[in-house]
Amino acid sequence: MPQVQSVPMATDLVWGAPFTEDDLADTPEDGRRYELVDGVLVVSPAPKFNHQRCLTRLVLLLGAADAGPLEVVVGPYEVRFSHETVLIPDLLVARTADLKPARLETAPVLVVEVRAPSTRRFDEGTKRLVYEAGGVPAYWLVDPDEPRLTVLHLEAGRYVEHVTVAGDEAYEATVPFPVTIVPNRLVG
Repeated sequence: MPQVQSVPMATDLVWGAPFTEDDLADTPEDGRRYELVDGVLVVSPAPKFNHQRCLTRLVLLLGAADAGPLEVVVGPYEVRFSHETVLIPDLLVARTADLKPARLETAPVLVVEVRAPSTRRFDEGTKRLVYEAGGVPAYWLVDPDEPRLTVLHLEAGRYVEHVTVAGDEAYEATVPFPVTIVPNRLVG
């Protein structure tokens, strides 16, 4: 009787070992978002139309602003906080000089997450804590269903709510650069 050989698979993991950034290279390109937080793999479903429409309009708006030495980058693009913590924001603004082909390895200047029912708690909780600990100066949460924008600024190592605007209210951003955001214009 022939012997059956054991062939290692991409899904073989050492029991109890945390996932690392190296494991992300083996994840499928299936539209889902694969992120790591302290060695735990977090998988999110592909975004829906309202999310993508809001994100596209925000990218166009920020991209048209005078960003100077900064670059607006739409996800998926990884931000590495450690060997075991790698996130993929919906949108980020970073110094052009810091951008690498595969991922950003320093804190971006701004991170934007567009809320979705499947990721709301992750964006408001875990990701917020990682961005805060990672020293990201500004964090925006955009809710396309309300529509609403919540702006957080890092002060003394903690996020503080700077402003929340909804509907036709305008937010005159100065960080990371001057731009006006009206939530209704992102979704209507």
